[in-house]
Amino acid sequence: MLRLDLHREPVWLDLAAGVRVCLAPLTTALMVSARNDPAVHEMPDDASDEDRALAYAKAIARRALLGWEGVGDADGEPVDPTFDGIDALLDLYPVFEAFQLKYVNKGLLLDAEKNGSQPSPNGTSAAGKDTATPARRRAKSARAA
Repeated sequence: MLRLDLHREPVWLDLAAGVRVCLAPLTTALMVSARNDPAVHEMPDDASDEDRALAYAKAIARRALLGWEGVGDADGEPVDPTFDGIDALLDLYPVFEAFQLKYVNKGLLLDAEKNGSQPSPNGTSAAGKDTATPARRRAKSARAA
């Protein structure tokens, strides 16, 4: 069953090392916009999957991130989010990984959920026909022949 979350309020997620981010809902419009980001769209053909994933995550974050806590400059003074700051934050592997798992994968799992097969009405094998022949019946048939 596809579960619709009709709430469109931003959410706060804890990422790593005391960093919290406020993110807009992950919508189709946001994902399509990120896919068309110049940094994603103009990736060279020979770019690795890892480079593509990072560019896409940064594009999503630049569109979705509305605010953050626990992020400061070199002197430890809090700073407001900027595109360069968001990119630098996601260059930190634990932050990138948490962002992928807690935010991006939620959208991808929903996409996978809608592509699944409908379960059989009375269990996993209810709709299937038995095609295997029990060993005893095969042995009896062989002796009779």
